[in-house]
Amino acid sequence: MIEKVKYKGKVYDARHGGPFDRGAADSYYGRNPWPHYFVGDTYSSDVVTRDQMAQEEIEAYLAGYDENAEAGNFKDY
Repeated sequence: MIEKVKYKGKVYDARHGGPFDRGAADSYYGRNPWPHYFVGDTYSSDVVTRDQMAQEEIEAYLAGYDENAEAGNFKDY
């Protein structure tokens, strides 16, 4: 099942390991933004970094980061 998320009027693919998901995860864990995603499963597949990402993928990563931050959904350490 492919999960979609609508944020600020745009629909993003929110698959686990994808740009939107990785942005949300970095925000959740309090990490600085570092656009990246995984080709397949998170940490079990090749990582794609900012210099290899299309502008649309970078925007999806940042949207995930911002959406999580605006929701105030952060890891409680």
